[in-house]
Amino acid sequence: MKILVSALEHSANVHLASLMTYLPDDVEPIGIYDQNLGSPVADVQSLAVMGYVDAAKKLRFYLKLAAEMVRLAEKADKVLLIDSSGFNLPLAKKLKKKYPDKEIIYYILPEAWAWKRGRIKKLEARIDTLASILPFEKEYYSQSAPITYVGHPLLDQISQVKTAINPEIKTVCFMPGSRKSIIRKLMPIFYEVIDGIKVNAILVVPQHFNQEEIHELYGNLTGFEIAYDARETLLKSDFAFICKGTATLEASLIGTPFALVYKFAALDYLLYKMLVKIPFIGLGNILLKADKNRVLHPELIQDEVTAENLIDTMQSMDREQFYQDSLALLEYLKYGSAEATAKLILKKKQ
Repeated sequence: MKILVSALEHSANVHLASLMTYLPDDVEPIGIYDQNLGSPVADVQSLAVMGYVDAAKKLRFYLKLAAEMVRLAEKADKVLLIDSSGFNLPLAKKLKKKYPDKEIIYYILPEAWAWKRGRIKKLEARIDTLASILPFEKEYYSQSAPITYVGHPLLDQISQVKTAINPEIKTVCFMPGSRKSIIRKLMPIFYEVIDGIKVNAILVVPQHFNQEEIHELYGNLTGFEIAYDARETLLKSDFAFICKGTATLEASLIGTPFALVYKFAALDYLLYKMLVKIPFIGLGNILLKADKNRVLHPELIQDEVTAENLIDTMQSMDREQFYQDSLALLEYLKYGSAEATAKLILKKKQ
């Protein structure tokens, strides 16, 4: 069986690698994915886009790439789209028009429930099998939608979780993310925080940053221990301050109490307030609210991000309650998504 795969993001390829372990050897991927998984038509690393100007420059390339994927689909038995809705949704439209009987599977769906809910109708019209990684997601689709909850991909990746909460906060993890503009905004505040608390402070730095970038972005790093493995660091930390993103859900599942901290650019914050239809940023909060009608962790954004507020939040948080809610979240998500998604791919189309 040949499967046309469109996996543009690094995270999508991490999850694709897990998925491939559940597929038989005679399943051959073709298309866009990490070159470590086969022989793609485009190297994923060359597809990274940084900002609107870079996106505009690469537009012609992406249009050619989509056309190549449509041609390649003729050889495929099925199509697997993973995340990256900006590329994959228009590609699905082209594929469905040219090959109406070819099954299209979408894994890690666009977060249309949070914004652009009009996309839900497009997904239902263009996609034959919707593999959802959020238990509540199907509530936003019609009753006849071909949507199945397959589990969450992070549970394929996380091998260890906390078994208890340390009564004392001795080690604090700081995760300002990988976007350079956000790192520059958060690091001065993080320095103030470690001046105000006596703990072992660990700063998680993206592995792809070189020493020159680290020095320019983070300063002299006095007072911080440097780490590169986020999950290992979260596991041994008693508390964490985390920029928004996947790391907040990782901490939620590992069981490390944390506060989400984020400072939007002014225009981005205005657009966020206008377009996003949910009251939380952190996926852990969104999930626990859907399951238990409770909030899992604090969220500090914009002017709330001060050293005083961060320290107060850390010291006042009910970390034991967080831990119990973390266990509830693990139970809510149930299992990893790779095996169930593999079964959907291998299932014969009705």
